[in-house]
Amino acid sequence: MGLSEIAAGVTVTERQQERGVATVDDTDATLSKRLAEFEESLPCNASAAATILERYAAGGSVGAAGRAAGVPPVTTAKTLHLLGESVSPAGPTARDVVRDWIAGDLSRTDALTLSRLGETEFALAVYVETHEPIEAACAAVEGLLAARDETGQPLAETMSDATDLL
Repeated sequence: MGLSEIAAGVTVTERQQERGVATVDDTDATLSKRLAEFEESLPCNASAAATILERYAAGGSVGAAGRAAGVPPVTTAKTLHLLGESVSPAGPTARDVVRDWIAGDLSRTDALTLSRLGETEFALAVYVETHEPIEAACAAVEGLLAARDETGQPLAETMSDATDLL
């Protein structure tokens, strides 16, 4: 079999077919409107939840996001948790202790002592362990809570700096 036989039927085109990344953009609705259908399941109204998400995603702390929305920090943390953000104040061992307390294997006093959490942190850890994030709400705000560094750039840790070459 010769080269001409292998190349038989091969056609040459002047340019390649444009292929891009398929995207679906359903962000026509404001964040408040997207969260409105989940308002009954959230610990604050949709407008406050939208403010919390915007401020937190912009790099604000839980407390600062809550102040901007006019809600307490614990309510802010609960809202962020229900929308898919990891806000548990407990580490792995403390989470195990909280789960043991929820199961009734430990007294509250023992659980507080063993977890080394304060009253407020313990209450938030219990909330996180007993409430699952709202999947549909997480999908509605997908991408908003993407990883950002102090510059606010998504995936900034993957970008090189001029000093990296020295």
